[in-house]
Amino acid sequence: MHQKETGAFTGEISAEMLTAMDVPYVIIGHSERREYFAETDASVNEKARKALQSKLIPIICVGETLAQRESNSTNEVVSTQLNAALNDMTAEDVVKSVIAYEPVWAIGTGRTATKEQAEEVCAFIREQIRTRFGNDAAEAVRVLYGGSVSPDNANELFTMPNIDGGLVGGASLKSTFEKVVHYDR
Repeated sequence: MHQKETGAFTGEISAEMLTAMDVPYVIIGHSERREYFAETDASVNEKARKALQSKLIPIICVGETLAQRESNSTNEVVSTQLNAALNDMTAEDVVKSVIAYEPVWAIGTGRTATKEQAEEVCAFIREQIRTRFGNDAAEAVRVLYGGSVSPDNANELFTMPNIDGGLVGGASLKSTFEKVVHYDR
């Protein structure tokens, strides 16, 4: 979603177009948008606020590269991205949003975070929200995991206490996607 209502933004789609089509959610800040379209933490924030203003539910993506993980910078990177994305938002705005932890190193690589790694970062995200917006917002916000989610790992990931579901990419295009949706609860 583009943050401007009108203008010469070929290839982009406005919030107004999405709401006219009754689209309820919009992914903002996905790693591919950050990398290939130079989205910044500031533009992610602008888009998220525009989505909320337009009654869309922003799915705000945060996550680290393999180099950042290996240098033990995960929390710093995620905190920076999350705080920038939520700048000028209220607790009510945060509750209306979804936060997706998507470790860049696990997207389309066949690698996935272990359930413990994913839980650790999702719990960190929830704690960051608790510190900034209070306990009620931290408990109400949905925190998803996205990074090579598959039928083989959905159950172990989605039963972790701070992972509320998945942001599923490639696996959603396969006939086995039903097994992700109907994981053993």
